[in-house]
Amino acid sequence: MSAPTTWTPPHPALFKALDVALAPIRALNAPVFHGIENVPRQGPALLVGNHTVMPLLDVPVMMAEIRARRGVWIRSIADHVHWRVPLWRDILRVGGCVDGTRENCRRMLADGETVLVFPGGAYEVTKFHGQKYQLAWQERLGFVRMAIEAGCPIIPFGAVGVEDQFPILVDSAHPLQAPVRMLSHRILRRRDLVFPVLGLDPRPERLYFSFGEPIDTTQWAGLEDDVIALTQARDLVRKTVAGLVDDLLAEQSADPGRRPWGRLFSKQ
Repeated sequence: MSAPTTWTPPHPALFKALDVALAPIRALNAPVFHGIENVPRQGPALLVGNHTVMPLLDVPVMMAEIRARRGVWIRSIADHVHWRVPLWRDILRVGGCVDGTRENCRRMLADGETVLVFPGGAYEVTKFHGQKYQLAWQERLGFVRMAIEAGCPIIPFGAVGVEDQFPILVDSAHPLQAPVRMLSHRILRRRDLVFPVLGLDPRPERLYFSFGEPIDTTQWAGLEDDVIALTQARDLVRKTVAGLVDDLLAEQSADPGRRPWGRLFSKQ
């Protein structure tokens, strides 16, 4: 089932309720944001970054902060499988999310929206052991094609913190996951949707976000069907996102306030 791109922003009270719901997460995870001024106050624009294993924790925090400080509610595209789940798909629609098709992305950009895209998709959510914060974009070029067609900037970003708090206990390649792999293939016709079993580190981690300078896609204007140009654009975005993630990991490792008691004593 597909989801339409038409969307009416919910009543402001819903955004206030979201802020209340996120308050405990903010208190425990004390998020920090760098370069949020690079997110434009109006679109069209494509917001592109790394997907973590627990996006329900960090993505809403990021989107709420962007709305509070930049005055824009980010729209997003989601894997097709989300739209097969009753109730959950309705929640996504209320939040302005749509089915992850090129046409839906194209329409939102044409409407002047700022659209959140995770090129790694399910590959990054279903990480294996040893792949913490690694990008898994494969050879995907669709997101840069959409940005070049629309003539809009790409805003790269990195997110760190969640994958330290929710370590992988059993990844999708483990023999214990064989029945799940079989069901995923038979029911969803997908082999990439076997989610790892996560643990919960009792030490809450600070969330770190960094937004890089906009990448001007007009330098590739008219080349949306040129694989060489698309690859060049994709690789630039991927290198930038990976660099932002590396910088955040370095900040995290040197941050005495990455955990609550550290902040208590360091006053950060």
